[in-house]
Amino acid sequence: MDNMGEDVTSIIQYVGGKENIQTATHCVTRLRLVLKDQEKVEVKKLESLEIVKGSFLASGQYQIVIGPGLVEKVYKEFMHQTGASEVSKEEVKELTSKDNNLLQRGIRLLADIFIPILPAIVASGLLLGLNNMLSNPGIFFAKSVLEAYPAWAGISGIINVIANTSFTFLPALIGWSAAKKFGGNPVLGIVFGLVMVNPSLLSAYDYAANPGAAEYWNILGFQIAQVGYQGQVIPVLCAAFILSKLEIKLKQWIPDTVQLVLVSPLSLLITGIITFAFIGPVTMAGANLITDGIVKLFDVAPTLAGAIYGFISPPLVITGMHHLFLGVNLQMAGSLGYVTLWPIGETVTMAQAIACMTMFFILKNDKKMRGIAVTSTISALLGITEPAIYGVNLRYRYPFIAVMIGSAAGSAFLSFQGVKATSVGVGGIFSFLSVFPEYWPSYFIGYLITFVITVGLTLTLSRTKVFKKGTTSETEISI
Repeated sequence: MDNMGEDVTSIIQYVGGKENIQTATHCVTRLRLVLKDQEKVEVKKLESLEIVKGSFLASGQYQIVIGPGLVEKVYKEFMHQTGASEVSKEEVKELTSKDNNLLQRGIRLLADIFIPILPAIVASGLLLGLNNMLSNPGIFFAKSVLEAYPAWAGISGIINVIANTSFTFLPALIGWSAAKKFGGNPVLGIVFGLVMVNPSLLSAYDYAANPGAAEYWNILGFQIAQVGYQGQVIPVLCAAFILSKLEIKLKQWIPDTVQLVLVSPLSLLITGIITFAFIGPVTMAGANLITDGIVKLFDVAPTLAGAIYGFISPPLVITGMHHLFLGVNLQMAGSLGYVTLWPIGETVTMAQAIACMTMFFILKNDKKMRGIAVTSTISALLGITEPAIYGVNLRYRYPFIAVMIGSAAGSAFLSFQGVKATSVGVGGIFSFLSVFPEYWPSYFIGYLITFVITVGLTLTLSRTKVFKKGTTSETEISI
């Protein structure tokens, strides 16, 4: 954009000038600023700029929605003009975490642990979906692709091995990310994660089917079961916390000259004894109760549970509390071999895109907002919903209400149909690839329900007296 430099200059001016900027960083779609005085921000002027799709204050950061791709160029120009302190997203979170309550800190902690391993989980989910397309009949032919073309069996086998690796060694992935977050050595986190799924241990799946098959270590008279933790999340998180904090303490107590020899083995050994003896059995039982409880809830009242989950998901995304369910989905994928919450809640992504698209037709006299609506719709259809949420839907309020109701209806249907996915997948129009093919018809119908209700409600609410002025700047809001 030719005038990007001028727009960045205006952004700096409208956030209070260079002297009001403490630090700056960016994510996929947003410029994230830590400001000295939030009151100096001129919100309406800021959001009137061509490249700004919305802005809001969250977790002590003033976040300006720019959009994928462009945000990196804007950030580079922003840093050039301001000379602001360049920091990582993690450092910004540390700067602002003191302003968060305990729940917010807990959610942020889970997000910081799970988000780095998401690329591996999403890739595995898509590959599992691809393998299901090859091995299930009735998708392309009456027979499966592998039955019609046996020569593809080798390719299918390789895909299956690669796809299952992330879930087979899920504790190692979580161990790496959690140890890094807790301040420990990430390599030790990987090692201990692998210890928890060592082939010499009885698999957690085999133990669940036949507890009597477990062998035991006798340590000082205590009988400790030799059981693995395949597909577990909470036990690994607790073990990584103990490992990291123990490593830090040992480094304080042990002289530098022998730390290399003593710290790592002592950390692993002590953590191993504590985990296999106490932490592991207790947390695995608790994790399984959570998973079984959620599955049972959706079995007993699937339509109601799906509707509630779809209805609350949009506001949960705004608060960041949706990250709580990421751990549940990973636990389900690892222990059950499928996930239910992710596909049921994926109607929200479609609803955000469709509401934003509908606003393009409603905002006939607002050229800038129509442009934002188009680009935000495309972004949401590809799984990135922040521009649609903050740039359009939340700004005018009634599209966001339509999103909540539309996604609730679609999610209720998907839950009633018992739709399952291989794992957490990519959002948007390609999300069906992670869904088991036998559920595709139900999944597409759920999307259609969401589409119709969201469009209908957005159009209807735009004509009501309560929201009639919502199509002008008078009712624009910033969170």
